[in-house]
Amino acid sequence: MTQMRTGRRKYYDIFSHFYDAFIRMHSRQDEDDTRGFLVNAAHLEHKPGARILDICCGTGSVVLTFAERHPEASAIIGTDFSHGMLRRAREKNRAGRVVFIEGDAAKLPFADDSFDAVSCSHALYELKGETRQKALHEMKRVIKPDGVVLLMEHEVPQKPLIRFLFRIRMLTLGSKDAREFMGDGEHLKKIFPHVELSHSRTGKSKLMSCRK
Repeated sequence: MTQMRTGRRKYYDIFSHFYDAFIRMHSRQDEDDTRGFLVNAAHLEHKPGARILDICCGTGSVVLTFAERHPEASAIIGTDFSHGMLRRAREKNRAGRVVFIEGDAAKLPFADDSFDAVSCSHALYELKGETRQKALHEMKRVIKPDGVVLLMEHEVPQKPLIRFLFRIRMLTLGSKDAREFMGDGEHLKKIFPHVELSHSRTGKSKLMSCRK
């Protein structure tokens, strides 16, 4: 593991102690709405025994919502590279329905065509250039031919000061990355033939539904 990656793991291990409180403070009532929006977009109601994977799962909020909404699913898995985030996610997994695995988004330990739904929420921008591309190709590899990859990211904020800070944050990733994350997901069509863009009710998040 590179020194930079080890440093980022340590950062998230520490952040895991405050992450849920930070999200509650930042998102307020929008958090549940956003998670529900993503989970509903998977359209798994008519797929009993569905297999679900959440990548960069953090403390497990999204994947645990999948477990709550789809008790009939045959496998629900969350992966992350942070020990601290996974520890917190396992503490919240009281029903024991979700399996949490330490893993690399750019090298998933699953067979081809394994999942009906793969999600990644507000995390792709944390992956750097080549690693992000590998992760997207891995998501495409493990999704079933009739499955869906759900990628949720932040909308460009409307309030001037917050929008300015958001743009600064994106530009620290590099100009090309900034354009991609402030865009409409068109860049994803280089990997996924079918990409559909939708927006959360609150207008704070956008969802790219990607299919093979």
